[in-house]
Amino acid sequence: MVANGSASHRHHQVLIVGGGSGGITVAAQLLRARPGLDVAILEPATVHDYQSGWIPAGAGLLPLAFTHRPEASVIPPEACWIQDSAARFEPEAQRVITATGESISYQVLVVAMGLQLNWNHIQGLPEALGHHGIVSAYSRDHITATWAAIRGFQGGVALFTHPATPIKCGGAPQKVMYLADDVFQTTSGVGVNTQVIFCTAMAKLYPVEAYNTTVEQVVARRHIDARMLHNLIEVRASEQVAVFDVREPGVEPRREEIRFDLLHVVPPMAAPDVVAHSPLAIDGPGGWVEVNKDTCQHKRFADVFALGDVSSLPTSKSLAAIRGQAPVLVANLLARLDQRPLLAHYDGYTACPLITSFHSVVMAEFNYELQPVSSFLVDPTKERWSMFLVETRVFPWVYWHRVLKGRLHESRFLKPFAPLVRALGLAFKQP
Repeated sequence: MVANGSASHRHHQVLIVGGGSGGITVAAQLLRARPGLDVAILEPATVHDYQSGWIPAGAGLLPLAFTHRPEASVIPPEACWIQDSAARFEPEAQRVITATGESISYQVLVVAMGLQLNWNHIQGLPEALGHHGIVSAYSRDHITATWAAIRGFQGGVALFTHPATPIKCGGAPQKVMYLADDVFQTTSGVGVNTQVIFCTAMAKLYPVEAYNTTVEQVVARRHIDARMLHNLIEVRASEQVAVFDVREPGVEPRREEIRFDLLHVVPPMAAPDVVAHSPLAIDGPGGWVEVNKDTCQHKRFADVFALGDVSSLPTSKSLAAIRGQAPVLVANLLARLDQRPLLAHYDGYTACPLITSFHSVVMAEFNYELQPVSSFLVDPTKERWSMFLVETRVFPWVYWHRVLKGRLHESRFLKPFAPLVRALGLAFKQP
């Protein structure tokens, strides 16, 4: 059902702001758990993106057409779709004001708006993107051009970056780099004449030590020049120079300039401005919706919940995290409606299928304790062809036909076999 905002005021039991992965997943799970619940989704976009598929699609591993569908096709039929955007949050009055001036009151609010890409936080980048060898796979509009530039690269310095802020899919900057390096190595003469540099603002390549060890081996094997604590702050496009703020321990902060022939940029990210400037936001960088890390409930407004990239949940921002968060949020939201205690707890589960080549993936799954876990009952720290097939063949289907339909995580089908697999000495022993 589509509502076009003709009324100046409306009310819903549950108002979900955001029709991306998080918002649709929560709506579908709510309606599965409680048919007839009055659920509205506030979302202006007419196209829904499977963003996890952008890199595989750009690399030719998946048709680009498989990464998007009409928004109308993913809205649960029982939900009310309000094609508008949030302009102001007024949690004290339990209402949201839309861009068209409509007031929507609610019994419970779910914020699932994703991230805002701040291209303009890197001086010179907005006008340079798409020119002078400067590309990014973090924009649907630039995917095709990004991979055309990678495939057409004739050698020199190929520079890849990772910003200082939290980002969606923390492994994506490296995925692009490893696949690009494969392309360079298979293009006559280019691999020999190319220096690949990875500049990350992080202190190490991956936040989980067990996976960091694996990634370090991948970087060493590929002879990639990895530079930690290098944050991109400026691009001088016509000179093909990238400027980094470098803050190494025990050393005075400095600027470092690196000349490039190809530059893949991952922009800084934050909560959308409408969230960051609202009473919902945490007091600190990012402007995230301030929620309890266990229950997904807002710390100050009991009738507000949040999940996914826009939330303050202290875990990696990924689709897999949403799959761990959504059932917890749904259970606790229904408990709130019923005036029952909030008993469901989120353990921080998230995952990043880290593509390390055109035939291997590290299925990096972990929890709040930064300990590896495995939905597939195998050692998740290893590069595997089987996980490559899961990432490129299985997950796209799962996204459209299970995730957005409100189905629970597929690991529950494998867990009953864990004792048998362990008895055979094949299973990964989780902490």
